[in-house]
Amino acid sequence: MAVAARSESNTPHGKRVVLIWIALSIALTPIAALVIGPLIPPGNDSAQGQAQTYDNQVLLGVSTPIMLFVLVVLGYTLIAFRARGATAEGVPVRGNARLQLLWLVITTAVVLGLAAFGSYELIKDGAGSGQGPNATFAPPQHDKAMDVQVIGQQWEFTYRYPTYGGLETPHLYLPANRLIRLHVTSLDAIHSFWAINLGVKADANPGTDNVVYVKTGHPVKINIRCAELCGLWHGYMFDEQGRVVAPSAFATWIKQQQQVYGPITKELPPYATTYSPEPTLRAG
Repeated sequence: MAVAARSESNTPHGKRVVLIWIALSIALTPIAALVIGPLIPPGNDSAQGQAQTYDNQVLLGVSTPIMLFVLVVLGYTLIAFRARGATAEGVPVRGNARLQLLWLVITTAVVLGLAAFGSYELIKDGAGSGQGPNATFAPPQHDKAMDVQVIGQQWEFTYRYPTYGGLETPHLYLPANRLIRLHVTSLDAIHSFWAINLGVKADANPGTDNVVYVKTGHPVKINIRCAELCGLWHGYMFDEQGRVVAPSAFATWIKQQQQVYGPITKELPPYATTYSPEPTLRAG
């Protein structure tokens, strides 16, 4: 009789926990996914950034009910099952095979579902970070992409445009609504090119052509940082003067750059996917 009474007294607790969890999930999950999710960087300034923002919304939508369930169980347990007296002992906890199986099935389904979702997003939009000279996953019509080279060096990024005679500029300008193939490399230490609001990040390694794709959107300022500790002035290695501009504005800009940097371009090494500059001083 005592066991039966204890079982009956425990039954409402499970129902209360589930009802509280469902109510909070219905109220808070849309807020997390639809209000907070879009506020997480990188934003919608490129196709890759837009896809990452959507991924954030999906992840928040999936993780919010899970987080709420853990918090509800913890909070309810602290309140409902707290010690009532100095000599009180907790109710013996026994295993529940059905509950354990249900938990295993749900968590496995969530993990596998998110893995499948992430893989699909990676294949659909192409890799968001460099994978060497041949990206494993490339976006549609990648063979028609415009090539731009990103060169990391202590302590700045410069940019070369092979379709414009290997012109090298100190700031990154890209035409709007165009698929861009970035060739990221370095002249010295390991850097990391991070165009934050475009959703692009790729390591700049010396002797390596790290290819990454980005589909630009509307005209916008590009926020660029180095995301790899590369030396004394790493913190100053950023570029906030880059722009995504309308195609006509890009054509005007590239002509201006050719006039300004054309004479310098003639003195530069021919365009190549990687460079091995000779040291100015040698030991000995």
